[in-house]
Order: sequence, then structure tokens, then C-alpha cells
Amino acid sequence: MSYLIALLASAAGMAVLDRRWHLVLWRAPRSATLVVLLGTAFFLVWDLAAIQLGIFRHGDSSHMTGILLAPELPLEEPVFLAFLCYTALVLFAMAERILERRRKREGS
Repeated sequence: MSYLIALLASAAGMAVLDRRWHLVLWRAPRSATLVVLLGTAFFLVWDLAAIQLGIFRHGDSSHMTGILLAPELPLEEPVFLAFLCYTALVLFAMAERILERRRKREGS
């Protein structure tokens, strides 16, 4: 359970940064939500294919809930994938903003 809580707490921290700097969800909520959902779906399909091929297996851990959404697919996996996609969006938007500010400073 602690892994799920850590993921949710990390996502909340990312949302605080996002809100403070209006990077993704507070700049374009529909687009950001769509990208996170599509990215999560893509990686879930990827995971399910890897599970079918025997590449991914669920390992037991006292830090996880033990809830499986499908064979070898723990509850924490889609939460992690959504967090991964959201973090990538926030980092991309942050890098874009930093580079734009640098260009403006150098151009002035």
C-alpha cells in the first residue's frame, strides 16, 4: 500500500508545481488530460503484451496493495504509468519555458 500512497503523493506534488507555474493541466486541461490518458493506455497495452509474452511478471511486495487488475497487472501499474506520463508532460513544458526565457534574454 505504501507504493500506491507514494505514487499519489508524488503526483500531488507534481500537480502543485504544475499549478504554480501553469505548465500543463492549468494551461490546457483538456489536452493535458487527453495526452495523459492516451499515454497511459499506450503503456498499458505495452505492459499487457509484455505480460502475454512472459516478459513482465508481478512480484510480491509488502509495499503493494496486492490487488491485481489482470493476471500479473497490479493496481499500482496504471497509477504509475499515468504519473510517468504526467511527469513527462510537466518536465517538457518546464524545459520549453526555460529555453524560451533563455532565448528572450539572449535576443534582448
